[in-house]
Amino acid sequence: MDSRRLLRLSATALAAGGLVLSGCAGGSGAAAPSRESAAAASSAGTSGGPGGEISTAALGKYYAQKVSWRSCGAANFQCGTVRAPLDYAKPDGGEVKLAISRVRATGPGKRLGSLLVNPGGPGGSAVGYLQGYAGIGYPAQIRARYDIVGVDPRGVARSEPVECLTGARMDAYTQVDQTPDTPAEQKALAAAFKEFAAACQKRAGKILPHVSTVETARDMDIVRAVLGDEKLTYVGASYGTFLGATYAELFPSRTGRLVLDGAMDPSLSAETLNRDQTAGFETAIRAFAADCVTKTDCPLGTKSVPAALDALDRFFRDADAKPVPTGEGRPLGEALATTGVIAAMYDETAWPQLREALTRAMGGEGSAMLALADSYYEREPDGAYANLMSANAAVNCLDLPPAFAGPADVLKAVPFFEKASPVFGRNLAWAALNCTYWPTPATGKPHRITAEGAAPIVVVGTTRDPATPYKWARSLADQLSSGVLLTYEGDGHTAYGRGSDCIDTAINTYLLDGTPPKNGKRCS
Repeated sequence: MDSRRLLRLSATALAAGGLVLSGCAGGSGAAAPSRESAAAASSAGTSGGPGGEISTAALGKYYAQKVSWRSCGAANFQCGTVRAPLDYAKPDGGEVKLAISRVRATGPGKRLGSLLVNPGGPGGSAVGYLQGYAGIGYPAQIRARYDIVGVDPRGVARSEPVECLTGARMDAYTQVDQTPDTPAEQKALAAAFKEFAAACQKRAGKILPHVSTVETARDMDIVRAVLGDEKLTYVGASYGTFLGATYAELFPSRTGRLVLDGAMDPSLSAETLNRDQTAGFETAIRAFAADCVTKTDCPLGTKSVPAALDALDRFFRDADAKPVPTGEGRPLGEALATTGVIAAMYDETAWPQLREALTRAMGGEGSAMLALADSYYEREPDGAYANLMSANAAVNCLDLPPAFAGPADVLKAVPFFEKASPVFGRNLAWAALNCTYWPTPATGKPHRITAEGAAPIVVVGTTRDPATPYKWARSLADQLSSGVLLTYEGDGHTAYGRGSDCIDTAINTYLLDGTPPKNGKRCS
């Protein structure tokens, strides 16, 4: 069962780091000042933007804190904890502890400061991404000049994670029919969303109202100061682009070199975001089908793209009527089958795996397709789930009002979703119902982000991105007063570090010497 706006990563990073979310990094380009001077500068005046004016003097103890670093993970990684207020409106009303990790700049060359990375989600672990990929897999020239830093956002992974359903209940949740054909099935789907929301409220009640993107962006400014940087250097992927843009909106004068890869459009409503993303997955599945029909092992046939998509639709309907055995207690029904296919849409290097999984599932053995779905949900072999799905819903349902008021609204919207994607439309329309029953009211709303006064911000869009459609990148770059659009003409989710020398050179140059690419530059 897909959560609303689950924005995920490239299979390249997944293969390199064993993760499910992708990301990239950005930089300020200035030598770091002393921690004391940076913290002092950060404590003066107020910070504005969404959520109102907040006196940073009231946050002084957080900006002045020092991290007690310790060795952790693989060689050369350090870990620590950064404290932040639970509620920025009440700085003395409790706090959250944020997990932070870094790998120091290796040299040669003068150190440029800290480079924060966020892999997206929402709900992706930046610490896991750092230690599994960015800290060892980013270009050597970037790792030479920057400390690469990951901070798990509040409510995520190691930072007081939002917990909702137990593993067994998550198994049941992911198998609920998301293309309800009868009122009884609609009622069952709504009941599943209600159960999920109630479990989140029960198990994560204290932090649940305080995991918004605005609060996480404010946390990032504390981290910036604690690390001793005058300006934030950052690369965010997918949802991480919204986080980065929100930071620039709140703190334009403290915004250094930001790279936003696989951009979101903050001006759109939840319904529009979901429908646009549905169209993005349609683009991706058509690209997969066009490739598949040229292969002799294509399980969807070799006749034509329309014929292949018809075959996929029949497979989904057959799995709905009679789930495919998997060799364990979770048969492959339509919900899990659809999730497995969607999981492979994030990077074209996963297409051979999808062809094999479809071949086996259409032949009556669904374990390979189930494995794809499990990777999407971050389910472990022992049945435990990472908190990705819980955090994803918690953040999304705070950031925007729900897409729909109830099942009747979904029924009205289904034709428009099916127009956007005949393959996935009905499924993703119903998936957008999850925030309808959320126990905590949304604190955010759609709005344009201009970040007046910020340094150049590089916005990267991929023309056939399934999860963050290319038009979102164009829109965000246009909204930002200093936005610079960099385009990758290709498939998959995000572009940095995925094989385009043109993209990588443009971003690396920006991070290292501060020269952004020409606005509108295109790469393949």
